[in-house]
Amino acid sequence: MSAPALGWQHFPHQADVGLTGFGPTIEAAYEQAALALTAAITDPESVQTLRDVEISCQAPDRELLLVEWLNALIYEMATRDMLFGRYKVRIDGNRLHATASGETVSRERHQPA
Repeated sequence: MSAPALGWQHFPHQADVGLTGFGPTIEAAYEQAALALTAAITDPESVQTLRDVEISCQAPDRELLLVEWLNALIYEMATRDMLFGRYKVRIDGNRLHATASGETVSRERHQPA
């Protein structure tokens, strides 16, 4: 049996855009969902990984933990004026600890949505 593929995708959603991340582990799937979030804003390949930001969150279950994770990323991007292009996630029960690596937004180079 082969490991699940690693990747992400966008899909139509009532409120905005939906996103999915998938991978061989829950951590990999959360990392891919974060890349899908970045891809809704800019090409993740255009983001240099110059600075690391530590992010932690928790929730009562894995579904809500994903929502908390993505909300934490949105908050960090907005308040730091940054984009992230690489993620490293660790999940311990209902707690997530992650490192998001990226750089300050360059309007010309990133052309954010």
